[in-house]
Amino acid sequence: MRLILLGPPGSGKGTQAQRLVHKYGIVQLSTGEMLRAAVAAGTPVGLQAKEIMANGGLVPDEVVVGIIADRIEEPDAKKGFILDGFPRTVPQAEALDDLLRKKHLKLDAVVELRVNESALLARVEKRAEETRARGEEVRLDDTPEVLTKRLAQYRSLTEPLIHYYSERRKLLTVDGMMTIEHVTREINRILTALGALEPKDHEDHAPKAAKKAAKAAMKASKKPARKAAKPAKKAAKSSRKAAKAPSRAKVTKKTVKKTVKKAVKKAVKKAVKTAARAAKARKGAKTAKKAAKKLTKKRAKR
Repeated sequence: MRLILLGPPGSGKGTQAQRLVHKYGIVQLSTGEMLRAAVAAGTPVGLQAKEIMANGGLVPDEVVVGIIADRIEEPDAKKGFILDGFPRTVPQAEALDDLLRKKHLKLDAVVELRVNESALLARVEKRAEETRARGEEVRLDDTPEVLTKRLAQYRSLTEPLIHYYSERRKLLTVDGMMTIEHVTREINRILTALGALEPKDHEDHAPKAAKKAAKAAMKASKKPARKAAKPAKKAAKSSRKAAKAPSRAKVTKKTVKKTVKKAVKKAVKKAVKTAARAAKARKGAKTAKKAAKKLTKKRAKR
């Protein structure tokens, strides 16, 4: 399962991504973390990124795509991944499509968490007030001013992705203003409809459980069959004995006469009945013939 979560800052993408990671056993790929890991590992792409960052420049899309290409080859990403922070622009989305195509992979879904921006700002203001009330310092990136700038940046750069993925029938929208639990349930419902993987908690045990259940069912089905077979065998034995009994008995003249008399009587009765039916049929045929002649004469007179 390969997903992208879209949504403005504060929409809850990080929370939902972590829940999906836990439920489906996939990995969350953050471009920031991947860049730092590539630099630390000294990979060719990481060294290139290190040089650009050291000079204060922005890492170009092709370098980020190269880092993603390396990362999704790692064993823990084989089950799937959620991209966090990438793509941010339409050109990045196009570059990602090319990468996945080359690796013969496909993107399963792009889940957009749609939220009310004014509600997000009110939420941040409330959080800042609560932080000050506790006597703590408010984080620089957790103020209404910073959020306003980030929302404007999201609208200009990232929002066009909604149209991009909608055209490709990959976009699925969820109301991000619901409770965290409701949003999680709705995302899981969508993924189930898409045929997403089973939760990892049950993956390893499912085949074993299925085998045990099948074995138990087989045993249960055999027991009543064996029980039912015993009386059937006894009945068959008794019927064979009964069939053999007349052949062993002595046949007397009296018995033969009685049997013949019965057979003759039965045959006579049958013959009488057959003759009566035949007579009735002949009578019916004559009546029908007469009626037909009368009808013909009447028609001729007309």
